[in-house]
Amino acid sequence: MSEIKNWTLVQLDFPSDCNVILGQSHFIKTVEDLYEALATSSPSLKFGIAFCEASGDRLIRFDGNDEELIGIAVDNMTAVGAGHSFLVVLRNGYPINVLNRIKECQEVCRIFAATANPLQVILCESGQGRGVAGVIDGFSPKGVETESDIEGRKTLLRRIIGYKR
Repeated sequence: MSEIKNWTLVQLDFPSDCNVILGQSHFIKTVEDLYEALATSSPSLKFGIAFCEASGDRLIRFDGNDEELIGIAVDNMTAVGAGHSFLVVLRNGYPINVLNRIKECQEVCRIFAATANPLQVILCESGQGRGVAGVIDGFSPKGVETESDIEGRKTLLRRIIGYKR
């Protein structure tokens, strides 16, 4: 029986004008299918993808339409190093615009996080390799929203972002 040798916390590093999506998939075709899902979602979306292959050559596979974001995705997944995990770094778009398309990719097993917040990845390591155990997305709450906070939330969604009528 194999035992966990180590627990590690990796802080992802990405620009403040970007969002990230961290997930798990199961096949080398992941990079190409994620590219298609993202590229066809919006002509203004910029993105980079990195995928940690878990068998065969065990390389970090990558693609995207923005060299800076590809580099950021590769650097972060080099630090994570968990088999069959992937990271998408987005600019000029939000996870809400592409998340369902990503979930519909045949290879995608799960999404751990989709956020613009600071993101820490909780990793466990055995003699076999590393796996994502979970994430810490942003910060702990400071309280419960007030009537003023509710109005602010509604204003953001309806007037500023335009997601609600």
